[in-house]
Amino acid sequence: MSGSGYAQVATSTPDSLTTSATSADSLLNELVDSKETPALLPPHMIFTQRFFWGPRGVLRNLKVAPLTPEGRAHELKIRRTMLVSHQVMGFVTLAGFIAQGIVGAKLYDAKGESFGKLLNTHSTLATCVNITYTTTALLSLAAPPKMVLERSGFSSIKLHKYLAVLHIAGMITTNVLSGMIDSHPELKPYHRAAAYTTFGAFAASIIAIKF
Repeated sequence: MSGSGYAQVATSTPDSLTTSATSADSLLNELVDSKETPALLPPHMIFTQRFFWGPRGVLRNLKVAPLTPEGRAHELKIRRTMLVSHQVMGFVTLAGFIAQGIVGAKLYDAKGESFGKLLNTHSTLATCVNITYTTTALLSLAAPPKMVLERSGFSSIKLHKYLAVLHIAGMITTNVLSGMIDSHPELKPYHRAAAYTTFGAFAASIIAIKF
């Protein structure tokens, strides 16, 4: 064999060894050993994910969550746990919405001592719903970003996100109007409409993601 022929075989050998890895473990090893930076984060993230988990996010700068293949594998497990908790808290919040709606409907026609008791119950439920709703939202907004891109076209996940924008706006509106009712009782119908809209959008978002 000539010297030039030997050189051609030698230079082609590393490439053939690299492309021969097909298992999940060997793929991870390729990512770790590669001299090129692998695409570990999706190109598009919501602002909260970018703040915490982006290439220059808080957790990266504090060295709490290094941007490595192993680190991203761990983050995806954290993401799954947070999103499962997000769903559970969503059902808890939905139950709170229903209870608050029942009490609120009775409150409109209540008078005297009954009105005072129902008002206290309604206020307590409102506080609980605000807490569970905020927790539900944060579990989704602060979860680590996913690994792959979303498929193009319409999906239940996208519908869930669109409805989330609606019920977040409704939640803010409901709380603002609630604080204004004492001095402006004429706002009660608008407060009621905002509350029902928020409940409807929230319930629809849960149905969309589950079914």
